[in-house]
Amino acid sequence: MVMTKLKGIIAPFTTPFSLDGSIDLSLVKPQVDWLIENGVHGLAAGGSTGEGHVLNRDEYISLMEKTSEALASRVPLVAGIIANSTDEVIARGKSVKALNVAALQITPPSYLFRPDDDAMVRHFQEIHEECQIPILIYNVVPWCYLSPNLLLRIMDEVPGVLGVKQSAGDMKLFADLIRRAKPENMIFSAVDALLYLSYQLGAPGSIAAILTAAPGPSVELWNAVIEQDWTKARDLHEKLMPLWDAIGLDNMPSLCKYAQKLQGLETGFARRPTSPATEKQKEVVKSALKHLDLIK
Repeated sequence: MVMTKLKGIIAPFTTPFSLDGSIDLSLVKPQVDWLIENGVHGLAAGGSTGEGHVLNRDEYISLMEKTSEALASRVPLVAGIIANSTDEVIARGKSVKALNVAALQITPPSYLFRPDDDAMVRHFQEIHEECQIPILIYNVVPWCYLSPNLLLRIMDEVPGVLGVKQSAGDMKLFADLIRRAKPENMIFSAVDALLYLSYQLGAPGSIAAILTAAPGPSVELWNAVIEQDWTKARDLHEKLMPLWDAIGLDNMPSLCKYAQKLQGLETGFARRPTSPATEKQKEVVKSALKHLDLIK
């Protein structure tokens, strides 16, 4: 198993659906090209922004194959997996092994019943043993949230777990995880409103919806932090915040796609039952993009 170095802006690809709910694979390559042209350092497909929770296995495989083909190894691909059983996660992980994905972004079981800590460790151990692909734990589900202690234990006991995509807005928790993690543990930020602070704390990058809605300014923010241009970084942080306020709602996939559409990219629709963007929401998204000078 080869550990591909992930770093910087890993944009979570939006899955393009037609109005009838089918995936429009013809829209995959234009979005991949657009994101790369805007400077992103990697792509993640099949996560929350990508509506991975509504994809059946055949759709998932088709999407990953098309995304990998469009990428043509220009930047690393992270394959998101949102499934409630160990067996289903393994099946999806094995299905993308030939695509040379950089990592599997795996959401802990997200239905009502939470496995205990030992069962959670076994879950990731079995996935690693069967798939032999590096794993990022996507720590996002509120009622199945993994504590820093458990995340550190999993990274210690399961060698294939290279890190965590940390999604809670609790910066004390994020700071504790960064501080206590080993140098080889990669703690990516998925806290859209606090990316600037996450980078300052030592996050090696981010995987968050705002990176897909506004990839150019998001890359500029990352570069400003790397160059220690704190004035520019703070300015970009302030300019990006209205956009996160505009899209960080229950129908975020619809709003993220609308933001992309306003910038000239056709990304289709969110799959039912996700609500479409309302006219009021659209106006707020437009205003936020104007604030970033991304549209007139």
